[in-house]
Amino acid sequence: MPRVSIRGHESMKKVKGYEKFLIDRATVALESVSYFILEYLKWMQMQNYSEVTIENRKRYLGYFAIWALENSLENAKKISRADLDNYKKYLFSYKKRNGQPLSIRGQWGRLEPLRSFFRWMAKKYHVLYNPASELDLPRFGQTLPGQILTDKQVSAIMLQPNLKTRRGVRDRAILEVFYSTGIRRLELCNLKLYDIHFARNTILISQGKGNKDRVVPVGQRALFWILKYVEDVRPHFVRESSSEADILFLTNAGDPMRPQYLTWKVREYIDSAEVPIDGSCHIFRHSMATLMLENGADIRYIQEILGHAKLETTQVYTKVSIEKLKEVHSKTHPAEQEIRG
Repeated sequence: MPRVSIRGHESMKKVKGYEKFLIDRATVALESVSYFILEYLKWMQMQNYSEVTIENRKRYLGYFAIWALENSLENAKKISRADLDNYKKYLFSYKKRNGQPLSIRGQWGRLEPLRSFFRWMAKKYHVLYNPASELDLPRFGQTLPGQILTDKQVSAIMLQPNLKTRRGVRDRAILEVFYSTGIRRLELCNLKLYDIHFARNTILISQGKGNKDRVVPVGQRALFWILKYVEDVRPHFVRESSSEADILFLTNAGDPMRPQYLTWKVREYIDSAEVPIDGSCHIFRHSMATLMLENGADIRYIQEILGHAKLETTQVYTKVSIEKLKEVHSKTHPAEQEIRG
């Protein structure tokens, strides 16, 4: 069977045509993997899964649907555990455009949706048994957040936006919000004007990760720059005819911010400040959590601010917070005691 590729790329290339592929194949083959994937995504919408989760499942299951068609496995009801093992081997040996293999986390991210999809298939009696019930996912160790910004480095980054321009004032407000609240990139993009409570010094994050709302504190410095942006800059950006005119942070064309643009812009400011550290928007989240822990914040409060469902996710920051360990080491290690003696 000839290979079926989108825009000339192999099935695992990141492409924009995977949704059209699913719809086209579902139309011509009612028992195809594509057909059942679309039904599964409709079910996820009815179960009120977040748009981000649904979009990710659509992408990674779409990759699997293309691979299945390329390997004459399009009938979803006939896919076996052996077929899924072959897909796992394919991911393991796959090479990206730069010649590098998929990371363990990347392989895991493409296999985990298959377990959920086939569990749904079995639950809805579309298949007699779940072929992915014992599909082993790659194991990866818990990785620590990367380097942490110091107060001096944060100050240097904050000075980079050109405050003589409207975009510079907006960008300073964005940087301050990232650092003050530890908000996620997409959560910042979705902030509305009425989510900022100046009198209470809080921000409401609606439908954050996991489709959950939470309220987080925000500092006076960040509120100052938000207010300056809202009063002096935002009126020049907003388009009253826009259906999203209540979005807080807008481009100069009046459109909502895109996550990819934020990544590029924040990275640009980090580079211009000559801060030798990797990362972009998320580095402010890591830094805020680590520095607050070092200054005595209870980890359960950090968990609430970051919006982690499990405390174990937040506890990774205790491994990064080295200052307290250094203090204890200096006070209690016998060799250190001998030096001071």
